[in-house]
Amino acid sequence: MVDGVLNIYKEKGYTSHDVVAKLRGILHQKKIGHTGTLDPEAEGVLPVCLGKATRLCDMLTDNTKTYRAVLLLGRETDTQDATGQTVSEREPEVTEEAVREAVMSFAGDYDQIPPMYSALKVDGKKLYELARAGKVVERQPRPVVIHEILVDHICLPRVTMTVCCSKGTYIRTLCHDIGRKLGCGGCMEALVRTRAGRFRLEDSLKLSQVESLWGQGSLGQHIVSIEEMFSGYRKLRTRKEADVLVRNGNPLKAEDLPLWGTWEQTGEWAGEETCQAGTDRYYRLYDSDGHFMGIYRWEEGKSRLMPWKMFLGG
Repeated sequence: MVDGVLNIYKEKGYTSHDVVAKLRGILHQKKIGHTGTLDPEAEGVLPVCLGKATRLCDMLTDNTKTYRAVLLLGRETDTQDATGQTVSEREPEVTEEAVREAVMSFAGDYDQIPPMYSALKVDGKKLYELARAGKVVERQPRPVVIHEILVDHICLPRVTMTVCCSKGTYIRTLCHDIGRKLGCGGCMEALVRTRAGRFRLEDSLKLSQVESLWGQGSLGQHIVSIEEMFSGYRKLRTRKEADVLVRNGNPLKAEDLPLWGTWEQTGEWAGEETCQAGTDRYYRLYDSDGHFMGIYRWEEGKSRLMPWKMFLGG
């Protein structure tokens, strides 16, 4: 079984589930999961977790994402993108200055109402199922963050933007809301995800490339290992006597770790490289022989390390 994360370029016409299904056929393994849905007409970066790395799916879904989007002004649709049925249409009598001002006003915290055509559930039913049945239900605004938004090019009625945002942000809805603010309406005409966490567009592979590399036996060079996914976390190693604890995913105390006090002060283990900056008191845990076990989190109040993500079993 292949373990790790693969940076896939999702092409137009495929759903994220299609990508997973095709990879299962190529790699001949079932344990595969994606890390954040892209609409069929959208394209770009889709990190896919393989084998034991499927335990990372929820973590990678939370990553900040960057998109390049084309906003078409003057047209509103029921899906908030150009594939939907037109709800209203008018000539966008706006200036470039007004467009830039409206776009930039969405930077920062933003309460966004999810679109009806989405996979979110209300009373146990997916919104898009209700929308296809001709029903519209009330949706509560959800807080999202637009970390950065830039206007790359304006050729009215089209506006090309780069958006860096938090998880849960609908770029379709952002385009819709910008159009509403300008008074002429708008919808998303095109979308490319250029980055998801550490994964970049220029490093992504199309499914045809994956199949070719797999046949050549060289796909492994493009798979990010589980351990590498946590390269920014500090390293800790157990004493020999505590190996059984970490191998069973049990909590650990300071005395289970050699030279804990020295390590905390110097950032070094005897005989090991300088540790990298940690993240919110999370650590990479290794047994005394240096085998990677998983990720532990330090609980200050209880003065112990608790297992967070373990990668021991299949």
